[in-house]
Amino acid sequence: MIPRVLGVVGWSGSGKTALLVAILPLLRQAGLRVSTIKHAHHGFDMDRPGKDSYRHREAGAHEVLVASSGRWALLHELEGPEPTLPDLLTRLEPVDLVLVEGFKSHPFPKLEVFRADLGKPPIWETEPDVIAVATDTTPPIGDRALLPLNAPEIVATWVRNYVRAEMA
Repeated sequence: MIPRVLGVVGWSGSGKTALLVAILPLLRQAGLRVSTIKHAHHGFDMDRPGKDSYRHREAGAHEVLVASSGRWALLHELEGPEPTLPDLLTRLEPVDLVLVEGFKSHPFPKLEVFRADLGKPPIWETEPDVIAVATDTTPPIGDRALLPLNAPEIVATWVRNYVRAEMA
């Protein structure tokens, strides 16, 4: 089963991560179970040299699962193409919503974080899946929801209403 997905997209420096981490606790307080997926355009490493898990990977392990009483993480080395968003979604446990930061060209509903002072063009103009825009200005966005970027409570309420409408 593919979970409900809402993208949080925008240009670098627009405040996507800041908005996401501001609304996550509010969504949790409202009783929603939320997971996130973050797309990294460049390679990344969650391991550090010298740690046992790093040494396992460096020695050739295809997957390394690290577990403790508080969390677990699976590091999977890729030998082929980058996994698609639907592939990644199947690896998550069932939740009410998955917030996806990035993957802006994939077809799923998106909330754009837009700051005019970055001098970048709006994504909503070329990406029809943008259904809402969180911004610090009032651009003409058509029939999309216009949300105040600096009011995470309002954005979180809109997201909660979006999830409830999708569940109905």
